[in-house]
Amino acid sequence: MNVRPIELADANAFITKLHRHHKPVVGHRFSLAAWKDGTLVGVCVVGRPVARNAGHPLEVVEVTRLCTDGTKNACSALYSAAARVAKEIGFGKIQTYIMETEHGTSLKASGWTMKEELVGGGQWKRPSMEGLWGTLNRTDQPTCKKRLWYKTLRAAAVRGEVKE
Repeated sequence: MNVRPIELADANAFITKLHRHHKPVVGHRFSLAAWKDGTLVGVCVVGRPVARNAGHPLEVVEVTRLCTDGTKNACSALYSAAARVAKEIGFGKIQTYIMETEHGTSLKASGWTMKEELVGGGQWKRPSMEGLWGTLNRTDQPTCKKRLWYKTLRAAAVRGEVKE
């Protein structure tokens, strides 16, 4: 298996066909593809952190989609490659969220760390915003609690200067 860059449009086409519970993404920092014997078996889209307080977008990146066809070790290969690429281009941390019902075996195998408590979940549109933003009850994505997994890539940095 090898991992190479992929255009976002091609990654999104793969996600549209195979992702269990999410739609394609609008933007990204970079995307990677896993290939086995000339066949595309998985994609990983890495973008800005979705949560507002997740960290500075020049310091933290987030795996916003990871999708495979079930090929053994494809998830681990993509998570590992995403962390290496993010570190190489200067990010200090990479993170992702998975549903509480998912095990995170590939993340653990790739050297990522799980935050112990469940995070997030719920609706993007809050009741206080209902009159301004429309109705609630989105059905196009899971609203369950999530598990945060992360990997520290280098010492904390602020505006390009490493803090010791």
